[in-house]
Amino acid sequence: MQNKQAHSSIVGRRMRERREALGLAQEKVGVAIGLDESSARARISRYELGVHEAPVPTAKQIATALKVPLAYLYCEDDSTATLLVALHKLNVKERASWTQKFLTDLTAA
Repeated sequence: MQNKQAHSSIVGRRMRERREALGLAQEKVGVAIGLDESSARARISRYELGVHEAPVPTAKQIATALKVPLAYLYCEDDSTATLLVALHKLNVKERASWTQKFLTDLTAA
């Protein structure tokens, strides 16, 4: 049970941090993923606090609303999470180019 709590707190923390960075209210995120306006804030709050864990399809919708890849929400390392957001902001061609350069540099080292 302790691992589930730790896992939920990472997801909740990432959701809250990203939502606040975008200046979005909990209700706005909830409505954006299709929740009823009357319960949207409470549901998002429960996910952020780790009271409830969002099912993966719901977490994917939340990630989309927060403009991050799903992996960002589950990433335990802050530096890697930041990198995931940066990569997500690139278009497909830029991402492929960056990945190729990274892999080339990695194998050359």
